[in-house]
Amino acid sequence: MVEPRLAAGIWVGAYLARLGLANIPAYVLAHGDDVAGAVMVKCALLDGTARLYAREWDFDTDTRPWRLTAEGPEREIDEAIRRQRGYDGDLWVIEIESRDGRTLLDDEGLG
Repeated sequence: MVEPRLAAGIWVGAYLARLGLANIPAYVLAHGDDVAGAVMVKCALLDGTARLYAREWDFDTDTRPWRLTAEGPEREIDEAIRRQRGYDGDLWVIEIESRDGRTLLDDEGLG
């Protein structure tokens, strides 16, 4: 079964609202295409490191789960984002500040 896709702008708005309710600071670093833009989530751990998440197709389950795509020094994560935006101008980038790495990406209803 193919997973239905929600317009990127609507998903981002709902995600930011959910993060706000959980008192997790979040910011839109890059505004992508409102309908079909992909989304990356950077989680700054506030110790100079960060993690980067993206949705990737899982052909075994026919779903698009969130996956950790990079982690390390924050400046390296920022450079990875810059490179990705260089060839995908429709990309959304959300930054979260969370010492414990909480992103809510695995919560029900945010997939």
